[in-house]
Parts: sequence; structure tokens; C-alpha cells
Amino acid sequence: MDEKINQQRRFLMGGVLATAGLSALGFGTASFAATLPASAGRSIGTLRQVRTADLEIGYAELGPATGQPVILLHGWPYDIHAFEEVAPLLAGAGHRVLMPYLRGYGTTRFLSKDAFRNAQQTAVALDIIALMDALNIKSAILGAFDWGARTACIIAALFPERCKGLVSVSGYLIGTPAGNRKPLPPQAEYDWWYQYYFTTERGRLGYEANRRDFNRLIWKTASPKWAFDEATYARSAASFDNPDHVDIVIHNYRWRLGLADGERKYDALEARLADAPAITVPSITLEGDANGAPHAPPAAYAKRFTGKYVHRTLTGGIGHNLPQEAPREFAQAILDVAAF
Repeated sequence: MDEKINQQRRFLMGGVLATAGLSALGFGTASFAATLPASAGRSIGTLRQVRTADLEIGYAELGPATGQPVILLHGWPYDIHAFEEVAPLLAGAGHRVLMPYLRGYGTTRFLSKDAFRNAQQTAVALDIIALMDALNIKSAILGAFDWGARTACIIAALFPERCKGLVSVSGYLIGTPAGNRKPLPPQAEYDWWYQYYFTTERGRLGYEANRRDFNRLIWKTASPKWAFDEATYARSAASFDNPDHVDIVIHNYRWRLGLADGERKYDALEARLADAPAITVPSITLEGDANGAPHAPPAAYAKRFTGKYVHRTLTGGIGHNLPQEAPREFAQAILDVAAF
């Protein structure tokens, strides 16, 4: 394993994970049962709003109301349209599929204009718990990537009773500002250029002025072999016009580097996450063979999954936005983890 990957792994995992052998940890192959059609079309279903203590959360819903709930979580700079081909496949298999906009995206809004636009990891995770409470969902299968995968991992680790199963792209993404303090070799630091750009006022102003062009660049570098068209990008880019989007993105990356504070009410949960808690619920982790975003090798996080667990690496030029680039395989992983 080269030094760049080794250092990125340490950066992502806060320096607490040990490398483990694949064969001893229940890793599976990338083969899939032939239980899904090649495609079920493209739809995110009905757009709805639900109020929690802090937010009015916008979400899309597709599938029978009586089906096993599946909550699909997007990351940055993406939105719920990342699941526009996944959702019909899961709905067709009988699942109730919900796709919320994270805080700072789409139609999700803070109830108070004075609320701190906090994007630390526990705040985002508790938004999803609050969504579930508001919709009377006791437990759901969580499928996610990027920020969404971090959020799903936190829920699975801290609130396993709320998570029936987990599908996480790029594995175990829980980290801490303390774990991110040690500098990396130059090439690894280069891969995180946008995080450092966001720490500056110039970066904040630049992102606010150029967010659509900026995020299109991230899409291209994170998924270098994905030939998405402008219409596909535009469907997601509309969600970046949220009035809190820039504040949320900037705070998230500054908080990760220990350059912005969070809120004291989350300290106890953050302390638990600093111990890298194991995920005990049935889990499948996915990775694309052409993921251009910094990510850890599967062996780095395998021991964090102590329940039924399989890892699958998808080949054929699949990048960071795995649900949109390989929707059938992502949907199949949801069905498979539900059957564990």
C-alpha cells in the first residue's frame, strides 16, 4: 500500500483504524443476484416537507407506504437526484423509499433565522433521526454516500435500533477534528485542496459566487470516467441555491479541520465517535474502481463492522457518485442487506 493511500486512510479515519486482511473479515465478491431489472426508469417520486424541532426537511418519497422503509442519503456536492434510478428499483421491490435533502440543500430550511448553521457530523445525523421520528419510522435501512455515508454510519454506530441495515459507499467515514490535525504528504494534501480553499475568506466568497461551476468540477474529478450530461448535473445543481448552502458547506469543512467550533450539546456524542465505535448492524460497503475522491482502502475499515458484513468493489470505471453511476448495483446491495 503506497504512502499516499496510507496517509489518506489515517486522515479519513482519525488515525484509529488498523489495517486488516480481507479474507478473514467476511469480504464478498462483486457478484449480484439477478433479482432486479436492468432499469425501472428515473423518478424520485413525490416531494414533501416535514417539520422537526430545528428544520423543515424536504424529502422525496416513492413506493408503498406499508413497505420496509429505506432512507437514502446524499453528500456534497450532490442531492436526492443521485437516487433517481435507485429509488424506482427499490420501490418496485416493495420498499418505501425516502430521500431527504440534508441541511443546506434543496427545500430543507432552518426554522429560525438565528439558528447556528452548524454542519458538524452529529448535527446532520440527528437531523435524520428527527426525520424518522416525525414520520413515525422506528427503523430503516440506510443507503448512502459521501456526507450521507458518514451520517448513516453515525446512526448505525450510535443508534443501531434505528438502523435495520446499512449500505455505505467508501466504508466507515466517521472521523474527528483531532484525528485530522496531523499533516499529510504533499500529494495527499493536494487531493484535499478544496478543504483548504474553504478555510479562507477568499474560498468562501469564491464558492458563493461560483458554486455551480465549482461543484461541476468536483463531479468531474470525483468521477473521472462518468460521462454525465448537463441536464443530469442541472437537476442536482438546483439544490445548491438553498440560502444556507454556503454556510453549511463552509462550516462542515472548517469544523472537520478544527478551525470552526460546533455546539456543546453535541459534545457527548462526538466523544463517543472519537472512540471509533463499531457498527454492529448488517452492512455492505461499496467502492468504485475509479473513485477520484480521497478514500480509504477497504482493509482500513473492515474491522469497524462487527455484524454481518460484505464489501463489494464495482469495476468498469465507477466513481464517487456510485448510486447514480451504478444504480442497479447500489439497489441490489440494499436488497441484499435487507435479506441478511
